[in-house]
Amino acid sequence: MKIFLIGIGGIAMGNLAHMLKKSGHEVSGSDTGVYPPMSDKLKEWGIPYFEGFKAENIKDQDLIIVGNAISRGNPEVEEMLNSGMNYLSMPAAISEFFLKEKKVIVVAGTHGKTTTTFLIHHILKENGISPGLFVGGIRKDGFPGFELGNGPYFVIEGDEYDTAFFDKSSKFLHYRPTYAVLNALDYDHADIFPDIAAIETMFQRLINLVPGNGKIFYWSGSGSLKKLIQHVKFTKTEGFEWNRKDSFLTWKKHELFWGDLKLDPVVFGDHNYRNLEVAIRVCTEILKKQNPSGYREGIAKAVDSFSGVKRRQDILFQSPKAIVMEDFAHHPVAVHETIHAIKKRFHGYKIISLFEPRSATSHRNIFQKEYSYSFLGSDLTILTEIHNLKKVSKDIRLDVKKLVQKLLKNSKTIPVYAKDPQELLAKLEKMIPQFTGEKILILAMSNGSFGGIYPGLVELARKHI
Repeated sequence: MKIFLIGIGGIAMGNLAHMLKKSGHEVSGSDTGVYPPMSDKLKEWGIPYFEGFKAENIKDQDLIIVGNAISRGNPEVEEMLNSGMNYLSMPAAISEFFLKEKKVIVVAGTHGKTTTTFLIHHILKENGISPGLFVGGIRKDGFPGFELGNGPYFVIEGDEYDTAFFDKSSKFLHYRPTYAVLNALDYDHADIFPDIAAIETMFQRLINLVPGNGKIFYWSGSGSLKKLIQHVKFTKTEGFEWNRKDSFLTWKKHELFWGDLKLDPVVFGDHNYRNLEVAIRVCTEILKKQNPSGYREGIAKAVDSFSGVKRRQDILFQSPKAIVMEDFAHHPVAVHETIHAIKKRFHGYKIISLFEPRSATSHRNIFQKEYSYSFLGSDLTILTEIHNLKKVSKDIRLDVKKLVQKLLKNSKTIPVYAKDPQELLAKLEKMIPQFTGEKILILAMSNGSFGGIYPGLVELARKHI
C-alpha cells in the first residue's frame, strides 16, 4: 500500500512509519519543524516527507494515518475528508497492521509504562520469544522503542491519552489486550480528563476487553484499580506489590531477591521494583509453560542485563563528588517517588532537585497542594515558572511562586524560584558553593527539553570539588 502519515515527525509516528516500510509498504508523510533525532532517522530509513501541510501532498495515497496532534483545518485533513480517502488513527493503524493474531501485552497506568514495557519485552526476547514492541522511549543501550518481532506476542505501551481529533477515546482501547498490566491510576492529563472518574471509565473499558483466557495484572496498592477490578467476572486477575509476604521480590540486607535468586537490576526505587515485580509476573505466566524447570534463571539473567530507559534515572555525569541525573518525572507522585528512590540509593549525597512544570497537568493548579509535598528529601529545590504561561488561564494556572512559599513551611528543602531554565542555571551556579566539601546529586526533572540546560548542569558538576 501507499501510506501517508500526517504528523510523521513525532517519535511514535516516525517509528510506525519505519515499521510499515519494513513490512513492505511505500511510506511517506508530512509535518512542520521535523527536528533530530526523527529528521535524521527518517533520512536514514529512506522515508520521504514534506515540510508543511498541503492538500496536494496526499494525492494518490491508499491510506492516510493521522497523528494525535493533527486537528481539523489542516489542509491535508480537509482534503482527506473531502475526497473520501481511507484513514486511520495511529493506534488503529498499529492494531490493523501489527496486532492481529498476536497475544498482546498492553502495559497501562499513570506511571511506569515505558520502563515496564521495555522490561517485559527484554525478558521475553532474551528467553527466545521474539516479541513485537511499540513504546514511547529509547533504552539506554540505544535499542529503539519498536520491533516487528516474529513470535506470537507483542508488547505495547498503553497510553490513556486520546487517540485523534476524530476519536477521543484512549489509545489503549485499540490494542486488543490478551494481558493487561495496570501499574497505577492517578489523576493526570487535566487537558482532556475533567476528573479521575473520566480516566477510570477508560480503564474500565480496557479491562472489559481482556478475554477469559487472558489475565489482568494490577497494582493492589491503587484504590482506583482495586475498585475497578471488583467488577471483573470473566477474566483472571492478579494483584501485585513488592516486598510483601506474597510478593515475588523481597528486600534482604540491602539486596533484592526473587526467592533464592539474587537480582542486580540497574533500575532502583520502590516504583521501579513494582515495575520489575509485575514484569517478572507476566513473563513467568508465559515462560513457565515453555521451560518449567529453568524459566526463573532465564528471567533473572535477563533482568540483570536490562540497560534501563533513557530519561529515567539517566546519569549524564558522575565523578567522586558529583552526579547529574535526568528523569522524566512530572506528576507529583512520580516526583516524590523519584526523589525518595534517589535519596535512598545515594546515601550521603546532598540532593538538588530541579523541576520544570511542562506537562499539561503540571501547568494547572490541580496539584498545587500535592507539589508542595513532592520535594521532601531534597536539600535544595529550584523550580522554574511553568513552561508556557499562555497555555492555561491565570485562574487555573499553577502558582509557582506560591508553591515556593509553601515549600518553606512544608519541608527542610531550600526552595528557589526561577523565571526560566536559564535563570535556574544561573541561580544554581551561585548556590553550589554552599555545598563545598559535600557530595551532590543534581536531579533535573522535566518531560521536555528543560530549556537545553543539561550541558550547563554537567559543566557545573565538573567544577564541583
